[in-house]
Amino acid sequence: QVQLVESGGGLVQAGGSLRLSCAASGRTFSSYAMGWFRQAPGKERERVAGISWSGASTYYADSVKGRFTISRDNAKNTVSLQMNSLKLEDTAVYYCAAATVAFPPIATKNYDYWGQGTQVTVSS
Repeated sequence: QVQLVESGGGLVQAGGSLRLSCAASGRTFSSYAMGWFRQAPGKERERVAGISWSGASTYYADSVKGRFTISRDNAKNTVSLQMNSLKLEDTAVYYCAAATVAFPPIATKNYDYWGQGTQVTVSS
């Protein structure tokens, strides 16, 4: 069992930065691939970034590539999402999720544990 708690969301102006963090409970965090997802009103939840269990491999949606960076610290049971050059369209609830595989799946159905989400609002 893994419990995930996100933090770091908030209101930021376009062009600004935010850093989201996800703290995981449990002693097997390093065996999970992790993903950051977002869901805007009226839209499906989409994966914006993923990271392998070791942290060696990272994956990004085209819409955030070059602006967002995912990282993890297995010693501290945390995964982070650094978001730079934020745009209005980045506004959404952001979720971290854990999958019991080595590499992060794209589809939400393949994740076993989810956090409660944190709101990110980008204003003009």
